[in-house]
Order: sequence, then structure tokens, then C-alpha cells
Amino acid sequence: MLTSTEPSAASAASPAGSAAPVGPSTPAGAAVPPLERVGFWRGPFATRSWREFGYIVLALPWSLVGLVYFVMMISLTVGLLITVVGGTGVLAIMVVGARGMTGIDRGLARGLLRSPIDSPTPFRRRPGFWGAVWSMISDGAGWRAIAYMVIQFPLSLVTFAVAVTFIAVPLGAMTHWAWGRYLPTQEGADGLLHNGSQIVEGVFIDTPLRNLGMALVGLFLLFVGTAVVRGVAHLHRMLASALLGPTSASLRVARLEQSRGRAVEDADSTLRRIERDLHDGTQARLVAIAMQLGEAKEQAVASEAGPELTQLIADAHAATKDTLVELRELARGIHPPALDNGLAVALETLAARSPLPVTVDIDLPGPPAPRPAEAIETIAYFCVTELLTNTIKHANATGMYIVVEAREGALSLRVSDDGIGGAVILVPDVDGHHSGLAGLAERVGSVDGGFVISSPAGGPTLVTITLPMHV
Repeated sequence: MLTSTEPSAASAASPAGSAAPVGPSTPAGAAVPPLERVGFWRGPFATRSWREFGYIVLALPWSLVGLVYFVMMISLTVGLLITVVGGTGVLAIMVVGARGMTGIDRGLARGLLRSPIDSPTPFRRRPGFWGAVWSMISDGAGWRAIAYMVIQFPLSLVTFAVAVTFIAVPLGAMTHWAWGRYLPTQEGADGLLHNGSQIVEGVFIDTPLRNLGMALVGLFLLFVGTAVVRGVAHLHRMLASALLGPTSASLRVARLEQSRGRAVEDADSTLRRIERDLHDGTQARLVAIAMQLGEAKEQAVASEAGPELTQLIADAHAATKDTLVELRELARGIHPPALDNGLAVALETLAARSPLPVTVDIDLPGPPAPRPAEAIETIAYFCVTELLTNTIKHANATGMYIVVEAREGALSLRVSDDGIGGAVILVPDVDGHHSGLAGLAERVGSVDGGFVISSPAGGPTLVTITLPMHV
């Protein structure tokens, strides 16, 4: 299968191959109530202070789980790295698994810290074993989740100690009058026995006045302590916002991918509308004109009109019929009607009309499984059409074999022939012209698909195309 030297007719027929890249929509987190603003003198009476204190208490044991997860990931990866597949496989699984682990952290941050952290952009698995492994290992959201686990433990340890100290000490001072009397009896410098806390040498809190003073100091320290709790909780809020949510770059890519998907679908819809207009409007009028010219030709012959007039009408009739044939081919090139019944029917129709023997093996799930998107089916059909055209023109092949199947959530096409091989994807020249294969690769790439060709000299040629089920 040699590459053609002219731009692909299939590529020129649809602008989908040049659509701007875009993708999935930005994931939105659950609705989170606004963060309550708390002044210093409202601290002990605000639910925010105690909610964030609860977060700090819960964060410590959960961060220990995260640290154990990280240590296990490193240990298993290093221990199994000798097998390559085992080590990289464990690393890949645990990097992506970290997303799920930190999902609990996002839930705690939303519920207790009132931090509206959106989920990161969805993980996208590449087709094939090594493609899947590499996409998991290189998952940025997974590595940010692991970084969060590593940083969260020491931060939780410090904030737990600070928060508990600044809450426990004021509460202890406020309630000293109740529990101080049960402390062990101590002899003071005055020779008397005391049952209270010793603040400084010889000074015990064991009188009503001193207990009242202790309670007032504890009350003031409680205002200070709740302010400190809110401050250290904000450190957790900043860490979670920085590492657990989507990055600005990933959000931009997601918006671009979404816009590209809409552009591809709009282009395919526009081409379908043009094909319908040509079929139902222009083609119908040309048929009527051809019939009228045919009748005029018959009347001219019957009335023995001049030979020049008769020949002129005959030429116009023949030109109109030729135009109809060209128009039908053009409409079929824009959007083959067979695609309305699905990709399988369209490819079988294409194989039946081919002068070269073509075997089509299609394994696609039927209803209720959804069909590939119309734009994806169109790209797949025109790829096969262009490859078949190249094979017929250049490959000296005796047959072609097409396999279409759904694999790992993607549409996979394998097109092979027994020709002389030598097909290559030519780099566009200075004028921007490229080969038909280059046009197909660009068109497949416009929806994040894969286009791989193997065509050694002497053949055979195998082209593997992977397309997503939806744009």
C-alpha cells in the first residue's frame, strides 16, 4: 500500500480533521456552604472553630493511613522492580489508587473546612497494556495526591499538638475548680497542705478567689485557642486546595478538549446537512432538468428540427447526466448514506462496491450498548476509504482485510493488505501539502486517536487506528 501524492479526498471532504483540540467538561465538586467569618470574640461560640478542631483531630489518624500507603507503594515497587512488569504495575496501580484515597480528604475538607475543592480531571487510560501502564504512572493528579499524603502527616502531627494544647489548657484552667481538689496533697512553703495546682513555687490554686482567676484566664485563653485552631486549620485548607483539586493547566486542557469535541461534532453535523441539501434539493432539480432535456431531445427528433439544435440539446442532456453522477459521488464523499445505518453496514457496503476483494470482520457490541459517536464513525469510514483507495492505486495487492472491534472502551480498526508495502507518512511540504496518509493521521489525531502504520518494503502493510467512542 503506497501513499498517494495528492491530498486525501476524504480529508478534504470534511473539516473535522482540522478541528481545534478540546475535551471533557470541568468536573464540579459538591455544593459547599460558604466559609463563616469569625471574629476573635466569637471564636468559642462559632461552629466553625469546633468543626475545624474536629478536622484536625480526624486528620492525624487518617494521615497516618496515607503515610503507610506511601511507604507500601515505595516498598512494593522497589521489591518487585526486578520483574519490571510487577514493579511498574504496582507503581501504576498505586499512583492511580491515590486518587481514591485522597477523595476522602476532599470530602473532609468540604464538610469540615468548608473548602470547595473540585475533583481533579478524570483519569484517561491509553489503549494497550503499556499505554495503560504509562498513563497511570504519569497521572499528574495521582502524584499530587501522593505528595499530599507525604506532606499531610507531619503537618497533621504538628497541628494536632498545637490545637489540642491550645484547647485543652484553657478548658483545664476553666474547670480547675472542679478537678483541682482531687490532685495529690502537697506541702507548701508555709508548712500547710494544699490540694490544687502549683503555678509557681509556693503558689497553689486552692482558694475560691484563685480558682475564679484561673477560670477567667482560661476563658481568655479559650478565645486565643480557637483563633489558633482556625489558623492552623487554614494550613490544611491551603494544602488541600493546592494538591487535591484540578490544576489551572488541566482545567484549560479540559475546556479545550470540550470545545474541540463540539467543533468536530458541529463539523460532522454541517456536512450531513450539506449532503441532505445536495440530495434532496440540487440533485432533485438536476434530475428534473435532465428529464426535460430528454423530452426536448425526443421532440426535436420527432419534429425534424435542425441537426445543430438537436445535437445541442443532446449535449446538454449528456452533460446534465454526467453532472448528476459527479454530484452523487460528491455527496457520497461528504457523508455516505450507508453510515446512517451504522459503521458496520457502511463498511460492508464499501467492501461490496470495491473492485479489490475485501474481507470485513466487525465485532461491535449491539444494543443496548451505545454506538460510537457519529463523528467518530465518519472518521473511521473515511480512513478505511482512503486506505482502500491507496491500496487499489499503489499496492498491487490481491486482497484487503479489515478488522473493527471495540477494545478497552475505544474503537479499534486494523486494515491490512498483501501488497508490496513501502507506505510512508510524508511530512507536509513548504506549501502545506501532504500525503493522504498524513491527512488521515491528522484527522485521527484531532480526536486524540492513534494512527500507526507498519509497511516494510515487500509488504505486507498493516495500519492500526484507535479512536475514542465519543469526541
